[in-house]
Amino acid sequence: MKTNTAKVGEVEQGWFVVDAQGKVLGRLAVQIATRLRGKHKPQYTPHIDTGDYIVVVNASKLRVTGRKTERKTYYRHSGFPGGLKETSFGKLHAAHPERVLQKAVKGMLPKGPLGYAMLRKLKIYAGGTHPHSAQQPKNLEI
Repeated sequence: MKTNTAKVGEVEQGWFVVDAQGKVLGRLAVQIATRLRGKHKPQYTPHIDTGDYIVVVNASKLRVTGRKTERKTYYRHSGFPGGLKETSFGKLHAAHPERVLQKAVKGMLPKGPLGYAMLRKLKIYAGGTHPHSAQQPKNLEI
């Protein structure tokens, strides 16, 4: 018996739209990361990008459970000594709602060139519209 592996040119990547309104951040991020990676497909191969394109709308209407709005903290560093900056979930979500979901999904993808390529297939929009209608994306219920 021979094991079939996916080839780069033979992979079919679809386009899907996810409505994030009222969804919990972590649970939505897990489903999106699985789709971006291609683990839902039978021809999944770990070293080949077999995932789909995901378009997320209404990212500004995501929610978190508990007191994460005040207590969850995001860090970034300027590269200079003492340059550690921190931002709470509430402030980041108010200023850049798409970054919250992008950071959550990025942490669930593999590190390196393959993971970065998968993350480029994620398109996030704060509002209810997106410019990808030419790709004829299908609705995805998560």
